[in-house]
Amino acid sequence: MDRDKILLTPGPLTTTLRTKLAMLRDWGSWDSDFNEVTARVRRSLLKVIHGEDSHVVVPMQGSGTFSVEAAVATLVPRDGHVLVMDNGAYCKRAAKLTSLMGRSCTVMPFDEATPVSPVALEAKLTEDKSITHVVLIHCETGAGVWNPLQAVADVCAKHDKGLIVDAMSSFGALPIDARETRFDALIAASGKCLEGVPGMGFVFIRKAVLDGCAGRSQSLAMDLHDQHSYMEKTGQWRFTPPTHVVVALAEAITQFEAEGGQPARLARYTANYQTLIHGMSRLGFMPFLDPSVQAPIIVTFHAPGDPRYDFKAFYAAARQRGFILYPGKLTQVETFRVGCIGAIGPDEMEQAVQAVALVLEDMGIASGEPAI
Repeated sequence: MDRDKILLTPGPLTTTLRTKLAMLRDWGSWDSDFNEVTARVRRSLLKVIHGEDSHVVVPMQGSGTFSVEAAVATLVPRDGHVLVMDNGAYCKRAAKLTSLMGRSCTVMPFDEATPVSPVALEAKLTEDKSITHVVLIHCETGAGVWNPLQAVADVCAKHDKGLIVDAMSSFGALPIDARETRFDALIAASGKCLEGVPGMGFVFIRKAVLDGCAGRSQSLAMDLHDQHSYMEKTGQWRFTPPTHVVVALAEAITQFEAEGGQPARLARYTANYQTLIHGMSRLGFMPFLDPSVQAPIIVTFHAPGDPRYDFKAFYAAARQRGFILYPGKLTQVETFRVGCIGAIGPDEMEQAVQAVALVLEDMGIASGEPAI
């Protein structure tokens, strides 16, 4: 068997044996072979969003949050004003890191169960001319909401505001086309829908704004303009790259392309999502979100209303059966989350549902029906 426990989380994810095996070789960080791998990964990433003509892509060491922080620091001037459209935990994280870097930040709150509103954004940008940049989380995995990227981008373009998109859990699965959607920066990471391993982020930066980013970042390590300039000159990373992560991502991208790219990945994840929803509904579980706003990335379920339910015990019992679930991220109601992404298909999702059924039986819970 080429995997251990199946990770039903928003990342890290279950990976294929081929991706794991790619990490068994050591690479010199300045070696020409490794530089070619980096170059190939960058070319492939640009193709995913059809951004070869409009954007550059800058890889960055660390988790996805490192790259979000790097993007804000590099793109937003020191006297800039960032508006964060907030409908979940990762939006709040973006607002916090923006403020910590000394940029002026306004948070525009929305309900966790609804997408952000382009109409409300239009009104806000009309009212407050000082806003220079808007931050949008494409898929807010706190609840699993699919936010309207194109509509938000259109409003930002109309008002000539910079748009920074956190596409961490959507890139490679949900459609993103740089030829149709204007954004100044878009951020994703290796350990999400491309099904690589964690440890590397990457930021697409619009060529039209790239030169203006020089010297903006207050961080040496997270200066994306400097990272890009150095890579263009030398083919190398400025500082020690996560070599094994990069080659694993290169292998994962090869499999991504062979599968049929973004449309095929979305189709598989959608099948996973449908299998999960149908199976869990048979057990009485209720999704937190309306299906019309749910991305097929991660699903938030209401906790069972039975007093015998305890998430830690529920998690441990599912883990014993080979499935790693994810705790809820909401404050208003008790929930848990189940991811639909990774190197898995509907068969694994059906097995996960069967495991949950056995867990309920073990806990003496007749139904997953919530208390509400």
